[in-house]
Amino acid sequence: MNTLDALGTRIVVVGTSGSGKSTLARQLADLTHSKYVEMDNLHWLPNWVERETDELRQLVQAEIACEEWVLDGNYSSCRDIVWPQAQTLIWLDYPLRLIMGRLLWRTLRRTLTQEKLWAAENRERLWPQFFSRDSLFLWALQSHQRRHQTYPTALMEPAHQHLNVLRFYHPRETKQWLDGLAQG
Repeated sequence: MNTLDALGTRIVVVGTSGSGKSTLARQLADLTHSKYVEMDNLHWLPNWVERETDELRQLVQAEIACEEWVLDGNYSSCRDIVWPQAQTLIWLDYPLRLIMGRLLWRTLRRTLTQEKLWAAENRERLWPQFFSRDSLFLWALQSHQRRHQTYPTALMEPAHQHLNVLRFYHPRETKQWLDGLAQG
């Protein structure tokens, strides 16, 4: 699938935290002139408070009510809303060691620059990322394994059979594909 038309107009990008979902989704939204929907932006409230699931589902439904969108995120609580409406699912299934390295650099950068995250303007702090039960690294480790167990089965469900699934195993592969799309 190397044309923009073949992608369709509703695209979801999934993968482990730190794999580059948001970056790829933004690039695809720019390339396709589609609305960009960032699930983390909808999920997180100020002070790292998680939005209630029912409210999150309503927000997601409203965001993808339009015909052209690119959404990033793995929120299983919204999968039954997003995947059936998507036309293409892109799974960034990179090696865990690569993801952990990316996550380390991203966390260090965000901590040092005090980058404000999403509309909630949350900021990452170094200590909790390494030494707490809320560690993003622990989450990435656990969710990476869980995705490998659940996604193949979920993608075989009748409600998801329509999806064009692109599974990339390395950022070079993703970049080569994206460069091909951009060249037309």
